[in-house]
Amino acid sequence: MPGTLYLVATPIGNYDDMTFRALNVLKSADLLIYEERREGERLMRHFGIEKPVETLNEHNEAAASHNILQHLRTGRNVALVSDCGTPVFSDPGRVLVEKAIASGIRIVPVPGASSLMPALTVSGFSIDQFLFYGWLSPKKERRRTELRQLQQERRTIVLMDTPYRLVPLLRDIADVFGSSRRMCIAFNLTLPDEQMLYGTPAALYAGCSSQAMKGEYVIVIEGRVRDRK
Repeated sequence: MPGTLYLVATPIGNYDDMTFRALNVLKSADLLIYEERREGERLMRHFGIEKPVETLNEHNEAAASHNILQHLRTGRNVALVSDCGTPVFSDPGRVLVEKAIASGIRIVPVPGASSLMPALTVSGFSIDQFLFYGWLSPKKERRRTELRQLQQERRTIVLMDTPYRLVPLLRDIADVFGSSRRMCIAFNLTLPDEQMLYGTPAALYAGCSSQAMKGEYVIVIEGRVRDRK
C-alpha cells in the first residue's frame, strides 16, 4: 500500500505559530523533505525532531520528485516542508504533487501560518475579491510593464518579492501608480519587529528608501476605485 504525502505548513517567522497537528505529522513521518537543508534542520532541531531527510528545491525538483515518489510507492509516509509557510504555494513542490496525483498517492494538506491572509486582513482594503499576483519580474522594464497592466485592476492586489528588492519595487510602484492609490506593506509578519506600513506608493517609497529595512514583506495595493470622494 502506498504511503501518504503530507504538505506541512510551518511558521513564517515565529516558531510559536507551529500547530500541534503539524508537529504530530512531522514526528510520525518516515521521511522529511526540506526545501533547503539548513532552514529545515534549524526548524526540526528547535522542536527536537530527528528523521531521515532529503531535499526538494528549484534546482533539483524533477529528479527529487521522482525519488520521493519511489519512497511513497513503497509505503513510506513523506512530509514536505518549505523554508517557511505552505509548501507548493510560491515554493517548489508542484511537480511532486502532480506526480503523486497521477500515481494515485494520497495527499494531505496540513494548514498553518500564512503571510497572505494576515497581510490582507490588516490592509483595510476590500478583500471580498483579490488578485494574488505574487512575484513581479526581477527585470526593471518587464516589472514596470506588469505594473502598468495592473493599473486598471479593481480587485485588491497582493505582491511578494525578495527582501533586497523592496526599495526598487516600491520605486516602480510609485512611478506607475503615483499617489492616487493606497498601499499597505506587512513587514516581518509574526516577528518582534513586525510593522504595518500604510500610505501612498510614493510616500512609502520615500520612507522605506531612507531606512535600512531588511526582512520579508507582503505588499497589498488597493484596487482601482472609480469614483473616490
